Amino acid sequence: MITHIEGKLVEKNPTDVVVDCNGVGYFLNISLHTFSQIPNTEKVKLYTQLLVREDSHTLYGFSTVEEREVFNLLISVSGVGASTARTMLSSLSPELVRDAILSEDIVTIQSVKGIGTKTAQRVVLDLKDKIIKVYGSLPNSSKSSNTNRNEALSALETLGFARKQAEKACDNVLKNHPQATIEEIIKQALKNL
Repeated sequence: MITHIEGKLVEKNPTDVVVDCNGVGYFLNISLHTFSQIPNTEKVKLYTQLLVREDSHTLYGFSTVEEREVFNLLISVSGVGASTARTMLSSLSPELVRDAILSEDIVTIQSVKGIGTKTAQRVVLDLKDKIIKVYGSLPNSSKSSNTNRNEALSALETLGFARKQAEKACDNVLKNHPQATIEEIIKQALKNL
């Protein structure tokens, strides 16, 4: 198993790079996220994942270990292949993919070209527990904002809004303003309902 490649950057394109490692040129498929992270210096180090299929051996390169982990989680989902996972990581940062799965944000996942509603739901269903085991819950959801969220939800339900709509509105507010007070959450959520 090849875990990383360190060497001279020979060629850099938005979808792939060639790294010369002691006279051997390795062709690595990359995401746009990795492309933006690779410095234009001569020496480069990329974390890799080798996918072996009946008809090909394909090497993927990543700027961080976390991006590689998210890629591996994505390709473990039925219906999500390597090219779809790479497209996801080109459209969204690894952190955004992880946070979208944790917060069950189907809309963000669906915004990626080639991912429909069923695939987005399957990604969330299959990966949420795995991501919680590895990374824990959402990093920006502290206990105080969780309490504030629950109280704001209760208030919105009392005002007659459906729980699902109220949850979505509150989560959108907390995504942009994690330390919002109960009043701020309610005011912003009402604007979106």
